[in-house]
Order: sequence, then structure tokens, then C-alpha cells
Amino acid sequence: MPVVDNAIYIDGRREVQPDSMDRTFSELRACPGDGHSFCWIGLLRPDPDEIHAVAQEFNLHRLAVEDTITAHQRPKVERYDDILFVVLRPVRYVDSAEAIEIGELHLFLGPDFVITVRHAEEPDLRPVRQRLEQDPNLLRTGPFAVLYAVFDKVVDDYGPVLDGLQTDIDQIEEQVFDGDPTASKRIYHLTREVITFQRAVEPLPLLCSEFRDHLKAQAGESDLELRRALRDVADHSTRAVERAQNFRELLVDVMAVNAALVAQKQSAELTALTEASYGQSGQVKRISSWAAILFAPSLIATIYGMNFTHMPQLHWILGYPLALLVMVLLAFGLYTLFKRSGWM
Repeated sequence: MPVVDNAIYIDGRREVQPDSMDRTFSELRACPGDGHSFCWIGLLRPDPDEIHAVAQEFNLHRLAVEDTITAHQRPKVERYDDILFVVLRPVRYVDSAEAIEIGELHLFLGPDFVITVRHAEEPDLRPVRQRLEQDPNLLRTGPFAVLYAVFDKVVDDYGPVLDGLQTDIDQIEEQVFDGDPTASKRIYHLTREVITFQRAVEPLPLLCSEFRDHLKAQAGESDLELRRALRDVADHSTRAVERAQNFRELLVDVMAVNAALVAQKQSAELTALTEASYGQSGQVKRISSWAAILFAPSLIATIYGMNFTHMPQLHWILGYPLALLVMVLLAFGLYTLFKRSGWM
């Protein structure tokens, strides 16, 4: 069985037995039901048969069992008679890949038992168990003490994730104003990661409220301190939700600024290209004008240079000066025309 750890807690203290890890679920289920004792079983990546075995021993509802087997649930709390089924989404930020890894953690809370089912290595609940075992007064309050400590661990782990996102957003802002062409892709990618994080944390304040209401109904003195502790966790989760929302809005603004800067740069490039085109057009006009001016005299000279024997005006005394005069007048006329048209 994928049992990471199991223990029976009596009056806030762990029952120490040499063969505790070899105890069956039936033996754990048989812990004294005096209201001050409960068992805590931690499972890691159990297969469906193993989950069904636990469910049969602790009488877990089939719908909750199906959710645990299927996984990929959103954070939620559901009540089945006297058993609470809680889903939490731990988050870890991989800075090298700028990606958020979301795990899944399921808890079954009964009057005298807690079952934690992890579908990933993170978060490691051993520090949570050790912390509780060092605080018998808190552990004496029962299964809800485990729920609080696990909840607190999950929410505390959001802090490094938010710090990593903040660092990446700061870097993106520098990229945008430095004109880095890869900024758009990075903004889009990070926006998706922030949205993923939001989905994991948004339901948590409401879950905390439901837990406090349940404890308030018990109206115990020890439960009062636990409700205060849960209120602190709720405050932290609310701040995480608010920071995630601020990140998302900031990324939208950064995307808009980046789009404006890209558009401005493209406009400047288009203006420069247009000016260059205008310059080239003027040069083409001048070249074309001179080509036309030179073509007219060349045409006349070419005609009279064909050396035919019988050709009008070939033996005329005024033919040569008249041809030169026509060439000059035609060239001058074309020059004047092109000059007035702005081509010269």
C-alpha cells in the first residue's frame, strides 16, 4: 500500500508502536472513539483498488471516492453525513521554465480519522505532521487541526510562487521598454500561468469560511483558537487572491503598452520607408526627364544618320542647322515642361 505514514493520536500525542507502519486499516479504524483520539493515514499516488480498500474500511461516500480516483478537481469542500471531503491545489513555481506546477491534495475528515491523498510529491506533509506533533494542544482538537495545518502549508507555499511571478513581471516590464521583440510571447505565457494560479487559489477564502462555520457550530473552547488560526489562513489566502488579480491586471496593462510601443515603432519604420520611397520616386522622375530630353535629339540624329541615297532635305543647305535648331528647341521645351511639373 502507498502509505507514507500512519498514526493514532490520543489526547494530542502520537501513540508510539514499533510496528505502527504494519498496522492494517482495520486496526487504525479501531482507535478509541472517545472524542480525543483519531488516526491519520497519509497516502501517496494510490491506485483505484487501494482507494476503494480505504473507502470500504472508513465508509467513504462513493462520489468522493470517484473524485479522488479521477482527480483533476477544483478546490472545494463537500459534506457526506459526518465526513468532510476537501480538495486543495498546492502550487509550485518552476522559475527556470516560468511555469506553474499544480498538484492535488484530497482530505477525508471524519469524527475520528483523517485520510490525506496526494497525487504528487509536493507538498511534502511530513513537516506538517512533525509540526502538529510538537503542539499537543493544537493536535488535541482533532481532525480539524490536521486540516488547518495542511491548509496553512498549502497557502504558505503560495508565497514563493507569487514572488517568482513578481520577479518575472518586473523583468518583462524592462523587456517591453527596451524594445525586446520576445516580450509579447513572454507576456502571453505568463498571463496563462497567472490565470492557472488564480483558479487554484480563488476558492480558498470561501473554504476557510466554511471550515470556521463548522467549528463554530461545535462551540468548543479549543475550537475557538482553531477558528482564529483558520482566520489567519483565510487572510493569507485572500492576499494571495488579490495579488494574483493584480498580476493579471498588470500583465494586461503591460501587453497594451507593448502593443502601443510596437505600433509606434512600426509607424516610425513605415514613415521612414515612405520618405525613402518618395526620395527614390524623385530620382526616378529626374532620370526619366533627362532620358526623354536626350531621346528627342537622338531620334532626329538617328533618322538623318541612316544614309539612304534618296532622302528629303539631305542635300538642302539649311538642313543641318535646321536639324540642330529643332533638336535644341525640342530639348529646351521638354526641359521647361518637366521643370514646371516638378520632375527636375
